[in-house]
This record gives sequence, C-alpha cells and structure tokens, in this order.
Amino acid sequence: MVRTQVQFTEDQHKHLKRWAARSGISLSEAVRRCVDDRMQAEKSASGRRAMVREALAVCGKYKDPEGLADVAVNHDQHLAAAYRR
Repeated sequence: MVRTQVQFTEDQHKHLKRWAARSGISLSEAVRRCVDDRMQAEKSASGRRAMVREALAVCGKYKDPEGLADVAVNHDQHLAAAYRR
C-alpha cells in the first residue's frame, strides 16, 4: 500500500467518519472503498459508452431490401403484428 495524506472539508470528514463507524471499518478503509466505487463507476460508464458507440456505428449500414420501410412511423402496428404470429 502507498501512504498518502488527504485533506477533507469538515462536512466530508464528519460524514465519512460516521459512515466508517456504522460500517465497522477504519476511516482509511472507508476512503479506499469510496475510491474503488468511483473507479468502478467510471470503468462501467466508459464500457457502456463504447458499446453505444459500436451499436451506433452499425445503425443503418445493413438494409433489408425486402424489409418494411415505414417501421419508424408505424412501429406499434408492426410490433403488434409480430406478436400475433
């Protein structure tokens, strides 16, 4: 582990200390968990952004020449018809 020094606002320190006490963990462990949570959230968000980019990259590239041309306008009717099959 790497030792570092961090400064918190009074409010941040108070809330972090309370949360650590309720969780039965040290203040250091509370900070590590907060950092881990944030890093995981950013990793998940960037993964989702990549998936959306990939999906958008193929949108409209593959056209079925015999497919329905009015799906955007009449999607409810086409969906109902698909479920009736």
